[in-house]
Amino acid sequence: MSSLINFPPLVFVTSLVVLWLSADLGNLIGRKLRPLKDDAREDFGVVQAATLTLLALLIGFAFSMAVSRYDQRKNYEEEEANAIGTEYVRADLLPATEAAKVRGLLRNYLDQRVLFYSVRDESELGGINASTAQLQTELWSTVQVPALASPSPVVALAVSGMNDVLNSQGYTQFAWWNRIPIAAWGLMGAIAICSNMLVGYGARRKETFLFLVLPLAVSISFFLIADIDSPRQGLIRVRPQNLISLSQSLQTH
Repeated sequence: MSSLINFPPLVFVTSLVVLWLSADLGNLIGRKLRPLKDDAREDFGVVQAATLTLLALLIGFAFSMAVSRYDQRKNYEEEEANAIGTEYVRADLLPATEAAKVRGLLRNYLDQRVLFYSVRDESELGGINASTAQLQTELWSTVQVPALASPSPVVALAVSGMNDVLNSQGYTQFAWWNRIPIAAWGLMGAIAICSNMLVGYGARRKETFLFLVLPLAVSISFFLIADIDSPRQGLIRVRPQNLISLSQSLQTH
């Protein structure tokens, strides 16, 4: 399932097929194996309504989780751009040689961070992460030299800014790993299957179109949740607007 939720269109197709078959199976049970008696329909309606309400609550809860994680990724992108831009300015506090090197490394580092947000291919992502780690090592080594040679409050300010740059990347990575738990997806799927089986079981006759309405609505909901929760494969993605704007500004500078 962990691979499935990384591809929102596949989530939609799989959910639609499984839920439609669940409704059809429920109708088959109701018509041939254990028909629902008329005097039991009132109690059945209570159970059906409660199950559908629980499904709606779970979908709403999962949607809220996905949106909060999406907002977290957006916020960390902004913070990362601010940290890089601030350190680029604070490079003036370093000796001329180190300052020029830090600015050049930060421009390259910024390009890698933009690629991190834009790339979809996992194989390319590995190379980007490796380049990012190497640049982080070089950046820290560059500010470490003047900090050890002539420690002062001014140089310490530049070192602190570099620390913020490195930390912001870690916070961003955590936000991209922070996804809706697989257990939550499993629970939603189980309740959705039960709900559709109950709808099919309670139907007085088989109506293909009516049996498709609830599976379609739930599948669209699952697709939207998976799309927002998938930071790399979804249609709704965090665009690195702040990082791109900063890159354009530094090129002009």
